[in-house]
Amino acid sequence: MKTYEVNVNGDIYIVSLRELDAAEAAAPLKQTAAPTPATADSSDGYDIQAPMAGKILQIHKAVGDAVKAGDTLFTLEAMKMETPIQAPKDGTVAAIAVSVNQTVNADDLLMTI
Repeated sequence: MKTYEVNVNGDIYIVSLRELDAAEAAAPLKQTAAPTPATADSSDGYDIQAPMAGKILQIHKAVGDAVKAGDTLFTLEAMKMETPIQAPKDGTVAAIAVSVNQTVNADDLLMTI
């Protein structure tokens, strides 16, 4: 399974995709609820959430740091692979909700910019 961040009309969604075998691909599609944007805060802040479960290896920014879209904010270890978590937009780090070596679940709050 691979996890991707998708930008749809300015809303960021975290999606996980897996390859289907022929039988699964031929089966009828199930209807699911519409995804919700990655932002959980209605204030001016923008929440960065974990795209998957794993352990925080590094925090690359501190509260007050300016970030640009694409800057690496965290390094997350999942399934023995290191995954950079990048800023989806420009901003300033308002809060960091995790610490190094902390285990997180998918969709856990990591940072607010």
